Amino acid sequence: MRPLRAGAIAAASLIAALAAPGAAFAQSSQTMEDRARSAAAASQAKTSDSDALRQNYVTPGLAGNAITTINGASSFTPNIACQKSATMLELLAQPSGTGDVGALTISRDKDLDGNFDEALSVPKPISGICANGIIACDPGSWNNCHNYQWAVTSANTLKLSEVDMSQLSACYCINNSCGSNLAWGNLATVLKDLGGGVVGALTTADPRIGVSQVSVDGPVIRYTGAQTTACSSSPAVAASAYASNASSLNSDAYATSQTSSVFQTLAGSPAGVGKTQDMRDCAVTRNLTLSSVTTQNVIQRLSGGYATYTYSDSSVAFVMGSPTDNSLSGSCTLFDFHMTLHVSDASRLSDVRLTNWFADDWGQVRVDGQLVSTGPGKWQGDGLPPYDCEQRKTFYAYPNLDLKPYLTNGDHDIWLRLAISMGGEGFAQVTATVDSSCHLTETLTDTCLGNESDSTCHRYNETVDGVETFHNGVNTGLKPLSQSRVVNSASCTQAVTRDFFERDRRYQCVASSSTPDLSRASYIIDHSTETLLADRTTAANGTVTTSSQAFSLPDRGSVAACESICKTRAPKTNADAAMDGVIGAKQNNPASYDTFYHACSAADTCPLGPGEELVTDCGCLDDFPEAAAMMQTVRLSGADLVCTATQR
Repeated sequence: MRPLRAGAIAAASLIAALAAPGAAFAQSSQTMEDRARSAAAASQAKTSDSDALRQNYVTPGLAGNAITTINGASSFTPNIACQKSATMLELLAQPSGTGDVGALTISRDKDLDGNFDEALSVPKPISGICANGIIACDPGSWNNCHNYQWAVTSANTLKLSEVDMSQLSACYCINNSCGSNLAWGNLATVLKDLGGGVVGALTTADPRIGVSQVSVDGPVIRYTGAQTTACSSSPAVAASAYASNASSLNSDAYATSQTSSVFQTLAGSPAGVGKTQDMRDCAVTRNLTLSSVTTQNVIQRLSGGYATYTYSDSSVAFVMGSPTDNSLSGSCTLFDFHMTLHVSDASRLSDVRLTNWFADDWGQVRVDGQLVSTGPGKWQGDGLPPYDCEQRKTFYAYPNLDLKPYLTNGDHDIWLRLAISMGGEGFAQVTATVDSSCHLTETLTDTCLGNESDSTCHRYNETVDGVETFHNGVNTGLKPLSQSRVVNSASCTQAVTRDFFERDRRYQCVASSSTPDLSRASYIIDHSTETLLADRTTAANGTVTTSSQAFSLPDRGSVAACESICKTRAPKTNADAAMDGVIGAKQNNPASYDTFYHACSAADTCPLGPGEELVTDCGCLDDFPEAAAMMQTVRLSGADLVCTATQR
């Protein structure tokens, strides 16, 4: 038997013991190397890739199912989750004839006790799907769209909150306005995207939740989940606080170290007895931002109507209809005029009113389908007026009706319906006033909190707005006067006076350090060869002993130059959605391809997915030049979007 290093022998023995506890893994005639290789092969069979790890350990571990040893001789049931559920979340989607998801039902096990205790049915057809929400439009079209984001209430229930589309990401269209049979043809992807948005909202609200497995069964997607990170009734996880306040990590780590027996043991070890001074630089900065808006930043007409009159930066009027005398004709005929107003920031709306409208003969005004004004008599419903259409005069109304309760963030439909007999006309005006004043936002960025709370640190130097208040650890007694600065934005200016704007500090701290004795390691490296292991040891009395012995490393086998992968593509129609509508509708040809990369099988075969065609066969692919060219193209395209007064 070829001699092995002591560490290799111990590692091989440990692997063999784990592989077959209580039984011999191989015949006694096998060498230690043979036994180690057999144990390694058995381990790789259950841990070779992410799928194997998830199937053999992660999923059964989180779900509380049995886990077997490497050789399958023994099993045990772990308890690594505080609570677990075989089905934490279940979504049932049913596409309709218009291509929308006509019905979406969500069942959820909130307390992870194995029983569903929350059910939610989305009340509107789903026309578009985003990574964190959905888009609901008129069925089969991209009109009157409303944007919703997945969220969790304070009572730990799921909800959909209407938001501006800029708060949604990775949106795409699925109904018949973008293509035929998109939802049914891509149902598995639709379910995963819908479920991903819901799971993202749940894990953001409660970071203790972990999803271990996802399965798709026809129109249903199921998630197996568990609570793993905090066995308490509160969803707050202390470690997540550092994401928003990283500067507190230093002080908290120091406070923990003072009560940690492990840290104190290491600090008192020979490696930690050395003490040196460490200089740390930091700053306390006051950040000031001044912002103002125009009417277009708050409310604007997206479609419909025939004119927008901007009176000032804070006042605007939107008009709609057909006001020219007798411009419409019919025999008790209905005419509908729609105008879509987009509200970006409802908090900046000072006043929005339906100031005046007129109709010859009859008229109705609705906001998002809700009737708000009618004349000359009471006209309810969508049918014809209750009395004779021909009024032989024009009805004028000045309701000055407050529309602020209706105009929340998002798109809103203003609907003017006219009933005309013989000749007639109609008109409606909505006037909005916005708060265009400058708003000052002030924050402090303090990167000195950890140093200030560290008892081993003291302030060495400090400069406040150019005045030196500490020098070499001594307070100079100087104090700067209050400073005034002018903060500018694109449209306004404001003078701000504060006691300081910038504190630059240097702290002197006691740092643990030591210089380990590396002479033995240096001797081993300098005097050993591929077949000879040299060593030098020093006894307690100072006697130095050198030794050498023959050794050889076992054959490590050959390693592939790379992981064999292949490149495929599948045809798609661009159904991505943005604030201006569906992108594919604005392209000459919305047809394109999705590109995929797959890890090849052991037989070097490319696992083609549904509808995919092979682009590059299995091998060591390097598409970095193509990726770099694409990124450079996007960068240069963005640089060309800057508006300048220079002719180009």
